[in-house]
Amino acid sequence: MRRDSRLSRTLHLLLHMERFAQPATSEHLAGMLQTNPVVVRRMMQGLKAAGLVQAARGHGGGWTLGRPLVEITLLNVHEALGSTVVFNIGLSEDDPKCLVEQAVKARLSDAMEAAEKELLDRFAGITLAEISQDFEERMQGLGLDAALPPICQPPAAKG
Repeated sequence: MRRDSRLSRTLHLLLHMERFAQPATSEHLAGMLQTNPVVVRRMMQGLKAAGLVQAARGHGGGWTLGRPLVEITLLNVHEALGSTVVFNIGLSEDDPKCLVEQAVKARLSDAMEAAEKELLDRFAGITLAEISQDFEERMQGLGLDAALPPICQPPAAKG
């Protein structure tokens, strides 16, 4: 089953963007994700509407953060992407009159609603600044300078 990785990929970009000295073009960001610039522009539109990023056109233009990382939560990004489905577990509609099916749906619905609420509550409590701090600690743990912009490169071709 294919999973929606937009949240993870968008967080990746936002954390890199915070370290860039200049606006990042869609082409540059797409190269980091090994995707098409159109995909990046689509991802960024919801973020722009939510005020999480800004876009400037023309020479020297590109994407920049719309607010500091400490003011952006995982929930902000999740909602800006238009993500509505947290769990991809469907409920059977084979026989809605069947009491067994009704009982199964009731329990599954309750459990999924509680789990989704818990997850979204956690998303609301995690800022991108916290994730950035985690990155910096990982860099320091490897003896690397976290102040230098990290570089994401495509994996080497298998030979």
